[in-house]
Amino acid sequence: MIIDRHLAPFVVLGEDPVLRALEKITANRAGIVFVVDEGGHLQGVLSDGDFRRWVASQSPVDLAVPVRYAANARPVCAPASATPAQISGLFRPGVELVPLVDERGHVTAIARNRADELRIGRHLVGTDQPTLVIAEIGINHNGSVDLARTLVDHAVEAGASCAKFQLRDMDALYRQGGGGSSAGEDLGPQYTLDLLSKFSLSRDDLFRVFDHCADVGIDVMCTPWDAPSVDALLAYGVPALKIASADLTNHTLLRHASGHGIPLVISTGMSTEAEIRDSVEVVKATGTAYALLHCQSTYPAPFKDVNLRYLTRLAEIGQCPVGYSGHERGHHVPVAAVALGARIIEKHLTVDRGMEGNDHKVSLLPGEFAAMVTQIREVEAALGTTAPREVSTGEMMNRVNLAKSLVATRRIEPGDVIASGDVDVKSPGRGLQPNALTRLVGRTSRRIVEAGDFFYATDLTDEVPQGRAYRFRRPWGLPVRYHDWPALVEHSVPDFLEFHFSYKDLEIEPASVFDGLVERFAEHAPGGVPLVRDGRLAMSYTCHSPDLFTGDFLLNLASTDDAHWERSIAELQRVVDTTKALRQWFSCDEDPVVIASLGGFTTDRHVPVAELPAMYARVAAGLDRVDFTGVRLGAQTLPPYPWYMGGQLYCNLFVRAEDTAAFARDYGRSLTLDVSHSKLSANWEGRPFSEYVELLAPHAVHLHLVDAVGVDGEGVQVGDGEIDWPVLAEQCDRLAPGVSFIPEIWQGHVNNGEGFWLALERLERWF
Repeated sequence: MIIDRHLAPFVVLGEDPVLRALEKITANRAGIVFVVDEGGHLQGVLSDGDFRRWVASQSPVDLAVPVRYAANARPVCAPASATPAQISGLFRPGVELVPLVDERGHVTAIARNRADELRIGRHLVGTDQPTLVIAEIGINHNGSVDLARTLVDHAVEAGASCAKFQLRDMDALYRQGGGGSSAGEDLGPQYTLDLLSKFSLSRDDLFRVFDHCADVGIDVMCTPWDAPSVDALLAYGVPALKIASADLTNHTLLRHASGHGIPLVISTGMSTEAEIRDSVEVVKATGTAYALLHCQSTYPAPFKDVNLRYLTRLAEIGQCPVGYSGHERGHHVPVAAVALGARIIEKHLTVDRGMEGNDHKVSLLPGEFAAMVTQIREVEAALGTTAPREVSTGEMMNRVNLAKSLVATRRIEPGDVIASGDVDVKSPGRGLQPNALTRLVGRTSRRIVEAGDFFYATDLTDEVPQGRAYRFRRPWGLPVRYHDWPALVEHSVPDFLEFHFSYKDLEIEPASVFDGLVERFAEHAPGGVPLVRDGRLAMSYTCHSPDLFTGDFLLNLASTDDAHWERSIAELQRVVDTTKALRQWFSCDEDPVVIASLGGFTTDRHVPVAELPAMYARVAAGLDRVDFTGVRLGAQTLPPYPWYMGGQLYCNLFVRAEDTAAFARDYGRSLTLDVSHSKLSANWEGRPFSEYVELLAPHAVHLHLVDAVGVDGEGVQVGDGEIDWPVLAEQCDRLAPGVSFIPEIWQGHVNNGEGFWLALERLERWF
């Protein structure tokens, strides 16, 4: 059990609408909120079950009704003075949170029937949460407020979650008082006392540093070494207290620090397991949220003594979040600790390891601390989950490129029974995987399969996917290649085709693709819509530039390498010229759009935001060198982690909404809004996708409609990802009316456009 005095996530006012209560229930993930009046008096509780019961009694349901009318007015609660044992007796299935009320009925805290997470300032510490990284400044400021502030700034730049300090009342702490006298002490205590006398900051000076932490946006923690320091820190309002290893067995200090509504982070160095267990029981009895840090209290700690495997045992002892406080050289051991389950990492920070003081020599320099934080975040991402294994986006691309499929050895007609001799295993992996062979053999074919063509999942069903006439409020098209567009327009006539060029397509003479096909389709009218009119295809077209060109060349107009920049300009001009050359075969009322990813890629990290304006200026200068007469450029919005040939890069430009919109506005360029890419970017920034659309859609000349998952799951089938399609449709109608779109489903073209037809079927409901 933990006592949580951070009430905001669990409390709503009685006059708030029911909808507001539901939003809080979703946000706090606890399935419950407590209803109070403006004075903080408990009025009731609204749980998921309470809401369902209330809805069942309403006709119609009005979510604007004050929540006090929907709340259960008889909640389980306990007096604020109740002991942990008394509170624990109230927990039962369905009652995992109990409000604690004072003698006047005010809610003062929430008792939670769990100890596997705690909150420190803005950070939730628990199994599924990012690691809390503490920059231990301690007394590495060497008594200087200015140096302390500088170290705080370095902690922020390095990506630390908290900056931590130490506070001592020397009179209360040492037997000879705080005057600096160490006569009669052994050499070790004498050295320590002399250092502390020189380098400790006063309360007021330390609190000035705390104020600086608030100004620069980093949470602060502090280790109190005595009861007066506990009281001073509580009075200041720190969000958590750190108990040093030296005080693990100081039960008097543990009790004094507990029970005030802020969590404890307790180091366990210099202690036996029996002592750890005793101290855990002391803290548990107070109902205080706590975490235990494994620690080897030698400076520097030999690697052979670190014993990271003890983290697992420590978690079993504490039944709480665990972490690691490191005093060894380097930063690889804390990174390994995260892989072993540490949810808190504490490491000393200094600007000079040669400064006076024991902690400096086991501290990290700012750049080293930043590298540690980066590697911790990478390890967190790599740890993943225990869910059943799925194929990643990059793996799926490589599976298509490298794996094998079932293909036909002869032309198979509808009604033919597929025999084992009719099927072979060949690369690439676009069709059914070879392990489906036994399910395919013996089935009756529902379609024509030419010799060498792939078999697909629908060949194991009785369905044959095909297009039809679709109705949308804006022009719609199909993404195609030179070789597959005739098959895709057999049953449906789109308003336009979007040719996705490979670099080899740019070497093909367009006449060899279109001459003869126009005549072939002259009498073709799927759904009564003629495919040819006045000797040309009765539709428009757009063209999508390749990203990759021969020689592993990635188009990048932001490149600072002049040779790469010049070739990027030339390759984009070649795409534009090819686009213009197609016009003679199409009926076009407007100039065709050229869609291009304009660059800004890096291979190892995202660049600092401050570097982006110069990169955009470089792109704009390159575009000024391209002749766009007769076409419209649609610079494609991009994801933070784009996939290229089964590998992942970092993208910096056309990712964030604000700078992308600013580029379009400041340089007079239009965008192709790829909603999958931009949704991934919004997820990456932790922002609502609707904010992205509000900023980007007004600049859009073209849309790619496709779903997305996480920060790099692009190309997902419409409705199978995280995009709220009704909301997006409303925004597009309002901000980009009449702007054309395609369903940009990854591998949507296989099996005669199976993925496209499903996407269009779903999009018809909203667009």
